[in-house]
Amino acid sequence: MAVSTQKSAVEALCPYRLVLEHVTSRWGVLILIALEERSYRFSELRRAISDISRVSEKSLTQTLQTLERDGLVHRDAKPVIPPRVDYSLTDLGREAAAQVRTLSTWTERRMGDVQKAREAYDEARS
Repeated sequence: MAVSTQKSAVEALCPYRLVLEHVTSRWGVLILIALEERSYRFSELRRAISDISRVSEKSLTQTLQTLERDGLVHRDAKPVIPPRVDYSLTDLGREAAAQVRTLSTWTERRMGDVQKAREAYDEARS
């Protein structure tokens, strides 16, 4: 009970922090970048993300629900057999994905410098 009350208090004080956590979470980043390219069915999205890192069905589902609640992801469930659910970005989600993509590009471009800093840090500590 205390956890939900605490989360509500944090959300009330700093609601943007919660959205920032959702967007920059381990799976949030990968989902936004993948959906920036095109819409995906659940299983396609899981495979696309799993090529990068292992994601459980539960984690992917929870993250998609969170991003949908935040208005970043659109879930389109089609009433067919077997059920078909497609995920895509909303306008807000496309804007967030562009920001995440910028950070991702910077990280990729500067990885050599990060690696050098890590090596210097480790060497100084040994």
